[in-house]
Amino acid sequence: MEQYKANASVVFTDDEGRQIDTFVIFDTDGKTGLTHINHENLKVAASQLQLHSKTVGDYHLPIADAFSFEILRKLREKYALMDAASKVPANKLPHRRVLAIAS
Repeated sequence: MEQYKANASVVFTDDEGRQIDTFVIFDTDGKTGLTHINHENLKVAASQLQLHSKTVGDYHLPIADAFSFEILRKLREKYALMDAASKVPANKLPHRRVLAIAS
């Protein structure tokens, strides 16, 4: 099983065969084999991913600058909170005010 590390640039192939450049948010889960990618906050099988060609080439710039690192840190926090919220029963979620009612 191919495992991808956090911050790796990958190409995701969706069910319709479209290829989308994205990056890995969290490492590949060893238990499920799924990799959490930035594109639509998906968790996908390694068979749908391939390492971006420029990752192994001379011109790839790894995400090492402070700005990119900060963006990734915030994305990880956001997705971790979303994952945690999805595991909390609805009656335990904090009450939210209704701002508008759809017609």
